[in-house]
Amino acid sequence: MTAEELKIRQLENQHLLQPASVRQAVGDLCGLQAQFLSNALHAIRIRSYDFEEKEAEFLMKSWTIRGTLHVFLAEDLPLFLHQGRKNKLRPCDTLEADDKILRERKLFFAEIILKEIEAGNASRDGLKKACAACGMTETEEESLFDPWGGTIRALCEVGRICHVVQEKKEFRLCPPFVPMGEDEARLELMRRYFTHYGPATIRDAAYFFGTAQAQVKSYLSRLPVESTDCEGRTFYYIPAGEGGGANGQQGIPACLFLAGFDPLMLGYQKTESLYLPGEYLRGIFNLGGIVMPAILLDGRVVGRWKKKGGKVELTLFAPLGRHDREKINGAARELWPGLTVCLV
Repeated sequence: MTAEELKIRQLENQHLLQPASVRQAVGDLCGLQAQFLSNALHAIRIRSYDFEEKEAEFLMKSWTIRGTLHVFLAEDLPLFLHQGRKNKLRPCDTLEADDKILRERKLFFAEIILKEIEAGNASRDGLKKACAACGMTETEEESLFDPWGGTIRALCEVGRICHVVQEKKEFRLCPPFVPMGEDEARLELMRRYFTHYGPATIRDAAYFFGTAQAQVKSYLSRLPVESTDCEGRTFYYIPAGEGGGANGQQGIPACLFLAGFDPLMLGYQKTESLYLPGEYLRGIFNLGGIVMPAILLDGRVVGRWKKKGGKVELTLFAPLGRHDREKINGAARELWPGLTVCLV
């Protein structure tokens, strides 16, 4: 395949050529990274035909792939919280003792948190007040309600609670479930990846899952993958008829406004991206670990965008001709009618 053919297949498999239902898009892509919820919602919006910016009961938010917050399908709890999963957790993110609280005290407050959520007191502030009323000290609060996890994360990691998919920090109990076995879950995740991110390289998959290339190779032999070479690299994919895939009949869209932490950026080794020129790498992947919302023009990143108040601010990485600027402005106005579009 040529690089353009690879892009078309990837774009279609990621539902960027023909939108899917929210449920299908979220499930196919193994969830959407959601440190900032607005990014995940935008990534879903541009891939679906039935998106509504309100809580959907079939969506959940918790720490999954790469140990980062993702929005995913509730029915996939057994998959993402499978047996043997290993996230790098700090002592405060477990139900064991740490330097600020004893194990017995942590378990005591964990039960209070669960009971409060079940009773409808589900906000972070409400849970803090309930624990304080039961004797939580300021030092214990530093662990229990650590801003990057704490006991909230510990309860998420063991599948007792998850975040409500909304901007306000609230939580809900997880439904009862039986975790999938580790091997079965990893094989299913690889199947989804090579079906809906493919064609992709082994390095791409290792980057996406935060795992070793040897592990990716061990699962490839058990999947119905085909391969193709392009520019000295081998790409693997599960073709149409084996669980989904692209037919390659559409062209690359003139302009797409990708989300921050978009799967099209996170799904592939960033230094080998088909879409992101090397000279623009730090314009999208900054040194603070943030992945900026990218402007994709004819299949190539040319800048980034930001919504601010009633405006959409566009930052271009290099001068563009009038025709290209008009394509970008037109696509922005179509996506955000009523907002002012401006170059900065």
